[in-house]
Amino acid sequence: MNTDPQPLAPPRLRNATTEPTWLKWTLIGVALAFLTFFLFIPLAIVFVEALKKGWEVYLAAVIEPDAVSAIKLTLIAAAISVPLNLVFGVGAAWAIAKFEFKGKSLLLTLIDLPFSVSPVISGLIFTLVFGLQGWFGEWLRDHDLKVIFAVPGIVLATIFITFPFVARELIPLMQAQGTEQEEAARVLGANGWQIFWRVTLPNVKWALLYGVILCNARAMGEFGAVSVVSGHIRGQTNTMPLHIEILYNEYQFAAAFAVASLLALLALVTLGLKYVVEQRVKAQKRSTGDRSE
Repeated sequence: MNTDPQPLAPPRLRNATTEPTWLKWTLIGVALAFLTFFLFIPLAIVFVEALKKGWEVYLAAVIEPDAVSAIKLTLIAAAISVPLNLVFGVGAAWAIAKFEFKGKSLLLTLIDLPFSVSPVISGLIFTLVFGLQGWFGEWLRDHDLKVIFAVPGIVLATIFITFPFVARELIPLMQAQGTEQEEAARVLGANGWQIFWRVTLPNVKWALLYGVILCNARAMGEFGAVSVVSGHIRGQTNTMPLHIEILYNEYQFAAAFAVASLLALLALVTLGLKYVVEQRVKAQKRSTGDRSE
């Protein structure tokens, strides 16, 4: 009769990424509760308050001359800043990802500068440079040019705040793609513009569109820097966020929420476009990773 002790079975190891069902549902519930109280409810309140006094009051607040002026100025600032940042972002990303040169790390640092500087501080810097008492204030006054408390100052502040978005979306993708395709095109006789338009740009089109969407959303919703350089001249230098603040401070709540609902609708459209493009970008990055393996 064999009396040797039976060997103990090895302990079962739980997958490190597997959690109990109750914990998963608890985390999901906490996340949903957070989104409900801090996103869904405030968003619903904006539309409820905007329509609280009826469609007539809502439409009157939206087509009121100062509101129309604020909407136009917001669109003008975005229409100027987004294309300029698109050109800068593509150029900077192409240079950083495809070439080696002195000052490359400095350029990366400068691109991230708006993320580390408060928008209010950036607006103050523009005021100190282009304001009446600023470095170029006397020269601008002598030539009858106005930057601060005018449209050019608002555009400058918007460009500064939004210029990292396109570049920061393109740089990682371009670096992951490498330079093999561009080098192959060069060997086949393509020039620089042909390489850019037929090789580089098609490979990053979805990331580029994603960066443009984020850039546009930030341009239309910017408050801090624009608030400093605008002067709050009603009907002239107020963008939509500034106009909303003025209406709210004057206790015109229905009008303030009506204009705010336009920005909320913009945010919802941006969110939908962002999701669609984000899926394309992820698929593009996966295909890039598969090719590099």
